[in-house]
This record gives sequence, C-alpha cells and structure tokens, in this order.
Amino acid sequence: MEQFFKLKQHGTTARIEIMAGITTFMTMAYILAVNPGILSATGMPAGGIFTATAVSSLIATLLMALLANLPVALAPGMGLNAFFAFTVVLGMGYSWQLALTAVFVEGIIFIIMSLFNIREAIVKSIPQNIKNAVAVGIGLFIAFIGMQNAGLIVNNDATLVGLGDITKGTALLAIIGLVITGVLLAFKVKGALLIGILATTVIGIPFGITTIPKGWSPVSMPEAPIFWQFDFSKLFSLDFFVVFFTFLFVDIFDTIGTLVGVTTQAGIIGKDGTIPKVKEALLSDAVGTVVGAMLGTSTVTSYVESAAGVAEGGRTGLTSLTTAFMFGLAIFLSPLFLLVPGAATAPALILVGLFMMTPIKDINLKDFTEAIPAFLTIIMMPLAYSIAEGLVFGILSYIFLKALTGKLKDIPIVTWVVGFFFILKHLL
Repeated sequence: MEQFFKLKQHGTTARIEIMAGITTFMTMAYILAVNPGILSATGMPAGGIFTATAVSSLIATLLMALLANLPVALAPGMGLNAFFAFTVVLGMGYSWQLALTAVFVEGIIFIIMSLFNIREAIVKSIPQNIKNAVAVGIGLFIAFIGMQNAGLIVNNDATLVGLGDITKGTALLAIIGLVITGVLLAFKVKGALLIGILATTVIGIPFGITTIPKGWSPVSMPEAPIFWQFDFSKLFSLDFFVVFFTFLFVDIFDTIGTLVGVTTQAGIIGKDGTIPKVKEALLSDAVGTVVGAMLGTSTVTSYVESAAGVAEGGRTGLTSLTTAFMFGLAIFLSPLFLLVPGAATAPALILVGLFMMTPIKDINLKDFTEAIPAFLTIIMMPLAYSIAEGLVFGILSYIFLKALTGKLKDIPIVTWVVGFFFILKHLL
C-alpha cells in the first residue's frame, strides 16, 4: 500500500485513509436509496437500479483509486438522475431506454475527450482565482445539502427557504450530532466525522428517526440489474442531441468542479492549478458513466461528499479504494447501510463546508475582474443548486469583465471556447 499509494509522500497512513474512505461512503450512501426512488418513477425496476447504482459506483471509484490515486468517490449524480427521470422521460415523453442511450453516448464521448486531453485542457482553462472559489462554493453547497437533509432548512413559499422546526425530529437530532462532532473536532479526535455519524445514528433510535423494521436482517440478496437496454432509433434527432448535450455539459463541469474543489481542499493541487493525474481521474468518471448506462442507471460523476473523507485526512487513492469496498459490501448489506438517516450524515456535511472555506483567503479581492467572477462562482453553487452553474457564472463573468476592461491577454483561448459552450448550453 505504501509503494502503490505513496502514503508517506502524502503525509498520511493506512488507518487515516481507511477511516476517510468509510466517512466518504457514509456521507454519500444515501444515493443507494435515493437513486432507485427517483429512476423507478420512469418504470425501471427499483431493485435493479439499486444494484446498478452500487456496482457502477464500485467500479468507477475503484478506477479512481487505482488509476488516479485520488481520494475522490463516484456514483450516479444527483440532479442528473432527476433530469433523466422527470425531464427527459416524464416531461419530454421519451422512453427510459432512450434516456439510457443518451447517457451511454455521453460516456463514450467522455472517454474520447479524456484520451485526447480535451477535458484536461478545460480544467487548465479555469483561472486560479475561480479554482479557489470553486472549493469555497462547493463547501457552501455541501453544507446546504446537509441542512436540507436534516430539515434544518426547509421550503418557504414566501422566502424560498427558511428555518425548520429545530425543537424536534430530524433537525434537533442533526443539531445534537453537530455538537457531538464539533466537540470531537475541538479535541482533535481522529475519525471525528465518522464517530459523529455513528453516534448520531444510535441517538436517532429513541428519537424514532433511526428505524429498525420488524424481522430486519442486515443481509439481502441483490436483484439483477437491467443490461444493455438501449434505443438508438432517435440517435440523430435534434431532441436527442439536446438531451445528450445537457447530460454531457452538466457532467463535465460537475466533475471538473468537484475535482478542483476536493484536490484544493486536500492540498494536492499543484501551485499552477494542475490536478495530479487529472487525465486518469476524468477517464475513471467516463468509464463509470458507460458502465452505469449499460447496467441501467443515470450518469456517474465525482461526488462532492468526497470532501468529507478529505476532511478526515484522506489524501490518496486508498481512501477511494476503501469507499469502493464499502459499495461492494452495500450490494449485500444494503439494509444495514440504509439504517443511517440523513440527519446523522448532515453534521458531517455541514462541518465539511467549514473546512472548505480555507481557499477564500487566496482569492484576489482587490482586482474586481478577479473578485466578481470568484464571488459569483461561490454564491451561485448553493443558490442554483449546481456546481456546473456556478462555473458558468464564474467563467462568463470573467470573460466579459476582462474583455470590457482591456485585459484580453488574461483570457486563454480555451477559456473563450468554454464560454461559448456555456452560452450554447443555455440557448439550447
């Protein structure tokens, strides 16, 4: 493990990496329950979707560990699964087979883009100030997700969002978990986030939030996933292109944003803004998407929850390898992992938001052609509920501000190209 993952070089140990990998898994295990719930609305079998979710996550995360040696986990992306089910199938009226075809073709294009370093060039085109802003924006985004999962922040018709009832239920449990985890962090306890998740899950039993059904068994046999259920009949239609391009766009910039944010937080991004083995990381994502489509699930992408493992000290692919192993266990132990409520993982996600604020000190706030794009990147991620849209506002404002203030030399050619596709995406 030392030789393969270079643990000493990264200032970590096998124990730290394994704890970090388990923490990452615990914060993203909700996808095993949520993804089947969303995609089954299209008529796809929920049991098969669960297996496809676990297997595609395992394969993609394993590739990230072995090829890229990065502490980043992958799974079918939230938002993309909702677009798949509610927009493409239920909204536009296409079959789920056609939607899977769009995901499959997108994955093939991803692989080609990764092999020819196109996605790597896109990563390099993002200005350094915006890369720092991405980490901060993802931190706010992931904290917001945690607060939503716990019911601390709820829908409010008058103000869009508001404070939930913090005197009872999931919100109160999350606050208790936040205090426990905060105290553990203050005492510098190793594995504080994971211990906090487990303690909050146990406390949730008398609250009636962590529920153990009658006749419960931690072991269950998985259902077979659907396989190769594609429909290529509308491959060259305009509507198919719009669906395919949307999947492609969101996945590219969600993945790039996550990789930039997590590696920045981990302190393993280069001084020139380069991500180590970014080509292999992007290829792992692309292969995961193709495998996921073949098994019957929506686009597989890098997860912002990986930042929870990084906060626990994860710095290498051993963190990802551990998370992949946990997804393997989940295939047969799904009832055990699904006991953990959202309120128990919420404190970890909220505190990860704090940890990811660090790069804000490196943002140039004196030059407004740098500060405004960075600010828009940060604020739009949680408010638009999208890493990709945060990058859209950041990059486009950077281009316009630099161009209109006579600083054209600051804009690389690839950044112009990326900006063009941002505009094209919204026009489509």
